[in-house]
Amino acid sequence: MSVFRPSRRDILNIAAMSPALALPALAATPARAQALGAPAVANPAHFRFQLGEAVLTVVSDGHLETPADGLGVNAEPELVKAFLESYFLSTEINFSHTNHLVIELGDAKVLVDVGSGNRFLPTAGKLMENLDAAGIDAGGITHVVITHAHPDHVWGIRDDFDEALLPDAQYFIGGTERDFWLQDGLVNNVPAEMQQFVVGAVNSLNVDGADWKVVSHETEIAPGVRVIDTPGHTKGHMSVVVESGGKQLIALGDSMNHAWMSTVHPEWVSGFDMDGDQTVATRKRLLDMAAADRMAVLGYHFPFPGVGHIAKEGDAYRFVPALWQW
Repeated sequence: MSVFRPSRRDILNIAAMSPALALPALAATPARAQALGAPAVANPAHFRFQLGEAVLTVVSDGHLETPADGLGVNAEPELVKAFLESYFLSTEINFSHTNHLVIELGDAKVLVDVGSGNRFLPTAGKLMENLDAAGIDAGGITHVVITHAHPDHVWGIRDDFDEALLPDAQYFIGGTERDFWLQDGLVNNVPAEMQQFVVGAVNSLNVDGADWKVVSHETEIAPGVRVIDTPGHTKGHMSVVVESGGKQLIALGDSMNHAWMSTVHPEWVSGFDMDGDQTVATRKRLLDMAAADRMAVLGYHFPFPGVGHIAKEGDAYRFVPALWQW
């Protein structure tokens, strides 16, 4: 599987809605339990904890709701349905959180991805207000790392005047990722329903006022923060590794886009994974690395706050959410 082929239904449904780590909590924030319904009052949308000397804050951009038949597209539909039911998840709608990481270490304040802004789904685009609610001055962000150029990760880079929302930050993106989206004629070489993804990526990567640095595998963004190649979901997808005090965390981006399916069945891919074979190879490598080295992980679309560990059980893996400490 080597071509990015979300179903037409997936794209049209999205387009129709568009305009052993325990967390020493500095601000605990429960998220909505999907099966139990919406809360009577809004829940906070950030969670702060410490990794060595690094202060890490997970900040939500909201959530996405996409058709569940976009999950496990290379598996038997009845097996995927049974799997979702076994985890008390909807077999119709895939409800996924959008967990951004802010890393404060030394003089650096690093933001991983910039969210959707007001150009994608109405349920997302809340990153800036949630940064403010978390007490984080967006103007003080020194580095912005883009894992990949899908709408929910990069479309929030622009304000209403099509200028960079964080003009004082240094922006980083992988060279392979940048070259893929900015290649000549790409918009004419993808299915019609994918053209808005290409146009949005091009507009975001060419935004006025952004100072870009193109990076590669193992580039250091700031002391204690580096990127690693994790391709498959997109051609040049990268993940972010934080290391401090002998502890490590990987911000996975979308290299694993479902907390249970991507770990229990890493061989099952979604309709939004551009290269299925590469996605599977990357996942298995990350799962083995995280389990063997006892590294914490943060999944962008995992249930908020999305932090935990990967446990190995024989030849299989599972995601173990981190224990919150109030």
